[in-house]
Amino acid sequence: MPDKLVFVVDDDGAVRQGLRFMLRAAGYSVEAFASARSFLEDYDPRRGGCLLLDVQMPQTSGLELQQRLNVRGWRIPVIFITGHGTVPLAIAAMKAGAFDFIEKPLREAALLDSIERALQWNDKAYEERLERATLESRAALLTPREREVFELVTAG
Repeated sequence: MPDKLVFVVDDDGAVRQGLRFMLRAAGYSVEAFASARSFLEDYDPRRGGCLLLDVQMPQTSGLELQQRLNVRGWRIPVIFITGHGTVPLAIAAMKAGAFDFIEKPLREAALLDSIERALQWNDKAYEERLERATLESRAALLTPREREVFELVTAG
């Protein structure tokens, strides 16, 4: 499921446009959103990709959006971007599962490297979920006796 899709959520239109241009030039598909709400309304968690997320936005902050994604069980690597980064803010983001935390002004090479690592992580996680689903569907087809033997074998 290699998917070079990057979602950008930033309330600053110039930042969204600049990121969209830079990422498309680097070969990524980009979907940009002006708010956390618009992202949540449009996002399909079955899609791959990663999320570039501004920390400070009106109505719903980047950290609040990350928490909502976690509550819903939507696993997408989140790379926070901020012009107002503090150590406590970075720690809070990382403890909540952020993939990376990058300060503005963004350095293109560092950002692209982080995105590439996030996409690789997401691809690996997708493959693991697919393998698990395949095994679970096969296990569901076992007869009661086969299931009993299977459980004994896995228990050692």
